[in-house]
Amino acid sequence: MPGERKPSRKKDAGPRALALLRLSANGKASLVPIAILINGKCWDAAAYKAAPVPMALEPGTVYEAEQAGSSLGLFTVGTALHSNAANSQTPWIGTGGWLPAGAEGPKKPLKAENAPVGIDTGDQPPRLTRNPQQEAPPSAAPAPAPPSPSANSGDEPPRLTKPAAAGAPPASTAPAASPGSPSPQSDSKGTTGPNPPGPGGQPSQGSSAPPPEAKPPDRPQAPESDSGAGEADRPRLRRGKPTEPLPGDEIPGYSKPGTAPSAIPAKTPAPKVASENVQLIPAISDAGGPEPRSFAYEWLKDEEEERRQQMMALAKEQLRVYLAAQAKARIAAAKPQTPRQAASMKPLEPVFENVRMVAFDLWTNNQPVMILSAEAHVPPPAGSEGTIGSDLQYSIVLVAYPDIYNNLHKLYAGVTDEYHLDVTPRLELIDAVDVDGDGRGELLFRETSDAGSGWVVYRATADTLWKMFDSLNPQ
Repeated sequence: MPGERKPSRKKDAGPRALALLRLSANGKASLVPIAILINGKCWDAAAYKAAPVPMALEPGTVYEAEQAGSSLGLFTVGTALHSNAANSQTPWIGTGGWLPAGAEGPKKPLKAENAPVGIDTGDQPPRLTRNPQQEAPPSAAPAPAPPSPSANSGDEPPRLTKPAAAGAPPASTAPAASPGSPSPQSDSKGTTGPNPPGPGGQPSQGSSAPPPEAKPPDRPQAPESDSGAGEADRPRLRRGKPTEPLPGDEIPGYSKPGTAPSAIPAKTPAPKVASENVQLIPAISDAGGPEPRSFAYEWLKDEEEERRQQMMALAKEQLRVYLAAQAKARIAAAKPQTPRQAASMKPLEPVFENVRMVAFDLWTNNQPVMILSAEAHVPPPAGSEGTIGSDLQYSIVLVAYPDIYNNLHKLYAGVTDEYHLDVTPRLELIDAVDVDGDGRGELLFRETSDAGSGWVVYRATADTLWKMFDSLNPQ
């Protein structure tokens, strides 16, 4: 219509894939697809357009590994492998070439093998030629010598004999047949047959002993290929499995799609790789995305220790709240305590282990977002060993940032144990990564719940953590 304003169309930045690079100590690298962003929504990269290979693992796809937003190198997908297990947590894995930042790439790209010397690579049909280095065999065989007539042959039909070979003795010098041995004689049809012995054990007249059967002349052995190519330029065709596997293409428990999985003996356990020897690095593949920028936060002098003490105090408070809620939900003991006894009991001090605190500048405004993860257990009171809950191990993840008053503003607090993973999953921080390409960082966690193990991405806002992607509970 005249005068009508058309709505402005938002420019689509294209797909943006998030994966996890697994870098082992021996230098081998593999890629685990996590999520792919299409039109502002994250989809499971292991299932998106998997016909037959997921779109995120198509050969030739380049991923840039980023640690806290800083580039560490490039990974090029070569082959996609599928897990042989039915309920694998990582059904697809990509193998390929890993090039660290600052390293020189291959000078010559991989090319197909050149045609052997002597083969015409034009559009005409190929012609087979002989090797000029070998001597050509004789063009024509020597003509067979005519059979010598017998003294008393008469009108007998001619006998069929083989031609004498070169270097063989003539028929006249052949040794005579031993007495009693039959000699061939031609019948009326021209075929040879046994000649009955004459009187005295001698062969009858008109017959002669055939010349000994001579071996054919030694011919030069034909070369493997008469194209004139040497051993270095000649392709070799072999049947069966290659003698040496391709680099990075064989991972225990995975095989190429469409091929039969390799049989693994049931008695031989698969080798376990220690988690400390495998480095997990987020990787991004985006043809038109922004340049990577660092999300690392630089602490001031004595600032980190102060923030750590604040985070530990907040973690203890959240653990006590969780224990109090579990105590109310627990069935009362056989001998209930009086209110005076309950008031006199002091809360036990939890013991924290494996404490780790990381700070990121996710909003690029020099304001830290701190993530604290730890494991804790509460020692049982004296004389109550063996009670319910005295040996539980609690997992704590706390995300907070300081406000303008230098107080901690809590964004997320998750406390759980092995019996409550269905309510609150256990989270393990991987790293900060720009998932949607807006220049701000998101938090990538590995989550463990009663449904299994997966990946979850959170965006830090001013009040809470907003879930962008969850592989175990897709929206």
